[in-house]
Amino acid sequence: MPARKPRPNLGAVLCWAVVFADIGTSVYYTPGILFRQVGAHAALFVTLTLGVFVLLALKYAEVAWRYPHGGGVVSVGAHAVNNAVGLVGGLFILVDYFLTSALSALSGLIYLSLVLPAISGQVVLLTVVALMLLALLNLVGISADAKVTAVIAVVALVSQVLVVVAVLVHVGPQAAVHAAPKALSGSALSGVTLLTGYAGAFLAFSGLESISQLAPAMRHPNRRTAPRAMLLVIVTVALTSPALTLWATTLLHTQGADPNQFVSLLGGFAAGPIVQAEVAASAALLLVFAGNTAIIGCYHVFLALSRMRFLPQRLQARNRWRGTPHWAIAAATVVPVAVVIVSRGDTGVLGDMYAFGLLGAFSVTCVCLDIVRFRERKYRRRGAPRTGLPMFVLGLVTSVLVVTAWATNLVAKPLATIFGGAVLCTGLLVVGVTTHLQRRRSHPGVVPVVHRFEVWHPALEDPLLVLLSEDHVRTREVARAAVREAAARDVVFAFIGRDVPD
Repeated sequence: MPARKPRPNLGAVLCWAVVFADIGTSVYYTPGILFRQVGAHAALFVTLTLGVFVLLALKYAEVAWRYPHGGGVVSVGAHAVNNAVGLVGGLFILVDYFLTSALSALSGLIYLSLVLPAISGQVVLLTVVALMLLALLNLVGISADAKVTAVIAVVALVSQVLVVVAVLVHVGPQAAVHAAPKALSGSALSGVTLLTGYAGAFLAFSGLESISQLAPAMRHPNRRTAPRAMLLVIVTVALTSPALTLWATTLLHTQGADPNQFVSLLGGFAAGPIVQAEVAASAALLLVFAGNTAIIGCYHVFLALSRMRFLPQRLQARNRWRGTPHWAIAAATVVPVAVVIVSRGDTGVLGDMYAFGLLGAFSVTCVCLDIVRFRERKYRRRGAPRTGLPMFVLGLVTSVLVVTAWATNLVAKPLATIFGGAVLCTGLLVVGVTTHLQRRRSHPGVVPVVHRFEVWHPALEDPLLVLLSEDHVRTREVARAAVREAAARDVVFAFIGRDVPD
């Protein structure tokens, strides 16, 4: 008998843990990066972007329950438009993962240098070593399950709340609140500064996309679990990120302080060297863990695109030693290592480069989900999920706000555009070569994303329905005959199989 698949068992709390273990680490490097760009106004932009983050979180929760087989931006892009849009979304996520692993590992070593000052001059080298060790761990097959991730997330939350409480006790609630006007002080903000600051503040909320990858493991019904998990994420992020950014950029004596260590320095300012060391050590652990999570997510995207035959099949090859996909892991590690070396460990440069993939993936997800919602409202299929008018309009507003941020970054941060565009073009070139070679060898073409019937495309007028079986030999013949027979009619292909492929 075939082995049974494990039942999905991740409840809302464990899903929150996985997402917060990623998004919760952003607060360790975002205040310093934004402070270099907009000074004390950093907290203003994080607070403004927090509202968009809430709207974006609602959309990602919906993606998680609409596509229970996972895939995130790849699935929603392929469903809403076509496989090419899903591919572009997947390439955006790859750029995001590359920069996440590089920036997280680098920031982790920078925080560790507060505890071990002797390594401060070797941070770039040690970051490269750390990334190589993470790759080795993945080759060996050592990975953390959701319960270990929950412990990591709780440590992150407790550490951050500890700093918040310490500041409130040290300076008093009144002084802590009166720090807010300082975020509005200084020179007047121009329209360009407002746009670039708003777009840059999305860095504080990177990691949100990981909820969609948890969909296959979520406790059913996903429609209940995903929103509850996102509610926990919203509450915990809202309690920590704006406050820590505000106090780190207004209460600290920033002259002579390393912006990359703001949160631990804030802990030392409020509660002394012991808390400063604890925050620095825990931040180092959490950030390196987030880098590992990004590497895992990255090579899984490589595997998914390879299974869809966009990328070479060799990426799916597994070694005999541990049965792990060594080529996919290598590809997920080489680029972050190169980025750290070329940037010379400059977190500001990495933060700018981050924006292309992060906001690109957000934009594709938002716009494509709006397309899916529009079709459902137009066709009103019985039994299909339907979005109310207020939520539909709110979704459109969210898309406009996110696309505006992405378009702003394309112009304001040319280095990010060049890097992201280079990765995107390289990916499309590899896809083109792979597809060409497959056609020359008479191999099957790109495999479409599988959708369950509850998320199937709306009904077409007078379509030709073609049923495909698991007999791969006759699939191409049947498809060609269907195209000849259809003439100008729409063709719908339905695959009859025993299970949804992994």
